Amino acid sequence: MSIATTVLFVPGLRDHVEEHWQTLLQKEIPGARCVPPLEHDKLSRDARVDTLQKALAAIEGPVVLVAHSAGVMITVQWAQKYHRSILGALLVAPADVESPMPAGYPTVAQLAASGWTPIPRNPLPFRSVLAASSNDPLCALERAQGFAKDWGSRFVEVGALGHINPASGFGPWPQALTLLDALVAA
Repeated sequence: MSIATTVLFVPGLRDHVEEHWQTLLQKEIPGARCVPPLEHDKLSRDARVDTLQKALAAIEGPVVLVAHSAGVMITVQWAQKYHRSILGALLVAPADVESPMPAGYPTVAQLAASGWTPIPRNPLPFRSVLAASSNDPLCALERAQGFAKDWGSRFVEVGALGHINPASGFGPWPQALTLLDALVAA
């Protein structure tokens, strides 16, 4: 990866989690950054999209996005509103905000009221890889495949890894760096 390229991590609704693979990977990549957590309006899609835009505006040069869960949806929503050259995006374990979530997550009605639906289906204006687990409780594999097709993303099924978060046993997830390297090299 070029020294001038900045990797920007886009976390999901739980924001910065110390033991999450995104946080751990960010520490391994020199100059990598993370979209800061929201202090207010934590469920607002618009607030999260605007926070991503502010983080991008503070970066000069090429950027690669690494999004997880609702961070994938934030990235896709951002691409509908803003225009900036992005080298590529690694989209991991998208949260299907149009389908019921497990207990402890916002309801479809709460997400809709906060602007998360409908999920944009336009092709993304940058290269992307969508990595999905075959048993993700937040997104059925078939839905993830449909998102990848609609967004023009290369689809990678990573196996039965749950939501690829600490609750699923991740911590470190070395495959993320492999996918990121392949995306940048393409």
